[in-house]
Amino acid sequence: MHIEQKTNKAKKAEKKQRRSLAIIKADCNVSQSDSPTLYLAILNVGLSNGLTEEALLAAAAATGGQVSQVLMLPSKSYCFLMCTTLADSQLVYDGMHNRATIGQKGAVAYLSYLLELPQQREENGWQKSLPDGLVLLQNFVSEAEEATLLQAVAAGAASIADSLKHRQVKHFGYEFLYGSNNVNPLQPLEQGIPDACDFLWQRLELPTFEPPDQLTVNEYEPGQGIPPHVDTHSAFKDPILSLSLQSDVVMDFRRGAQLVHVLLPRRSLLVMSGESRYDWTHGIRPKHIDVLATPSGSLTTQVRSKRTSLTFRRLRRGPCDCQFPTLCDTQQTTTPQEVCEKLATHASHLEQQNVHEVYDKIANHFSDTRHTPWPQVAEFLNSFQPQSVLLDVGCGNGKYLGCNPQLLSIGCDRSLGLLGVGNARGQNVFRCDCLQLPVRSSSIDGCISIAVIHHLASSERRLTALRELTRVLRPGGRALVYVWAKDQRKNDKKSTYLKQNTAVNKERTTEQAQRQKLAQQLEGMDQQLPVSLPVHTNRTEFQQQDVYVPWKTKDEQRTTFLRYYHVFEEQELEKLVQQMEDVVIRKSYYDQGNHCVIFEKSKN
Repeated sequence: MHIEQKTNKAKKAEKKQRRSLAIIKADCNVSQSDSPTLYLAILNVGLSNGLTEEALLAAAAATGGQVSQVLMLPSKSYCFLMCTTLADSQLVYDGMHNRATIGQKGAVAYLSYLLELPQQREENGWQKSLPDGLVLLQNFVSEAEEATLLQAVAAGAASIADSLKHRQVKHFGYEFLYGSNNVNPLQPLEQGIPDACDFLWQRLELPTFEPPDQLTVNEYEPGQGIPPHVDTHSAFKDPILSLSLQSDVVMDFRRGAQLVHVLLPRRSLLVMSGESRYDWTHGIRPKHIDVLATPSGSLTTQVRSKRTSLTFRRLRRGPCDCQFPTLCDTQQTTTPQEVCEKLATHASHLEQQNVHEVYDKIANHFSDTRHTPWPQVAEFLNSFQPQSVLLDVGCGNGKYLGCNPQLLSIGCDRSLGLLGVGNARGQNVFRCDCLQLPVRSSSIDGCISIAVIHHLASSERRLTALRELTRVLRPGGRALVYVWAKDQRKNDKKSTYLKQNTAVNKERTTEQAQRQKLAQQLEGMDQQLPVSLPVHTNRTEFQQQDVYVPWKTKDEQRTTFLRYYHVFEEQELEKLVQQMEDVVIRKSYYDQGNHCVIFEKSKN
């Protein structure tokens, strides 16, 4: 029985050897040797599963064999050894193969002799010099000073602390607004940078250095990070200081295809100026284990602990005049005319990705939030004679189709998901594009288009949609159009949209927390947007006309989608309607954050 168990164990090891060797041969173009050589492959444990160079060397030393070289490759679950002599290699193989337990989870190691080691090491980001302008000052603060700083930032700014997806964050001096990646210099926070930080500037001794007036404190648990980014050029001056407390971490600097890993030791200060501040992005990968370079030039791993970073910045209060235009928001700022031109160029793609596809994905959740007809829309529908034919263009879930049962109501929409809801309710619905209605001209008594035209990405397309409504109306027929208004207040009264945000209506600090929640929704998104536009913070005032508005699902994934909107200025909708010669505006009004127009097709 004992012999049979050993045989089964050996067979299992051989099977794993063959499978792992096939992977290594494909990755590294190295082959197994049937006889002992100086070269060994650890087939099933490497950097990707937490093996450190120290642990590997200790396991090899325990066999009595001497190792002259270690080769560990990034993101691989295998690694390599070169032994000093053939006898050393045999000792390591016999002592470790199917015996030693190594790696983060204590896996039993499987080894194999190789004909040679891989000839080319992978680029790992450690074999490069630091970006120009990047300075790392190790042991910049003592352990006692570290404790004092942590206590100071923990005691202040508690009212604006919030949790992002990738970390805990709080601000001093000025709030960093993650939705716009900027600050509002006209709204300083009550809590400035703690006085306990003042000794840092005196110790730094940089020429022409201005003490910072903004501090962001990030608290990272193991497995958390921050996406690659550049601190907004127009928001902050040069330099930017980052103090690492409580734990080491690896920060990645990128410029195009260039990648440089930088180990930030505990209690070190990173100074980013010049090229490193303006022309490189920096970020921290959300991992539990960091891969580090060893003094010998190999790689090893280090388990992360909780880390707190203090990022100090000085507000710029004006445009940036740096010599690095690639990531500079000042030098890349587009005029409103340029935005319109880009939108017109990419309108179809933008609407497909950030309107039609989004509504198909959120159809059921969206429908659940759209159930009560708006009173003034219902009033318009009830103004028609019985048996009149009504067309709802962009009907969504069809909530208006049954509003007046005496009408012959038909609905159309681009979203199959929303049409499915209407169809299940027994409504007369069909799929089409509002820019090309498959409806006979002059055949409809009344049209409504509620919250639809603001999803069209150019003025020409919005006018085309209005012309289609007019075309299908019979002479004397009327249409009602609602679009979202940029101004969500009328006569100093908030719209329903703003009133629904109870946080914004309490205190400014809770409004800041609201923006933090938006940042949490957006940080994990990986979506290529056809046109770069601001992302609106829900339930707040609009700052621009062309924006992405987030929609967060209620399922387990809590996915955030971005919908494109063009919010209308006052009189903008009326001016569009007036470009059509065969209509007369009968009424225009503002209704709970929407601009609204009723127009009639001329009888001539």
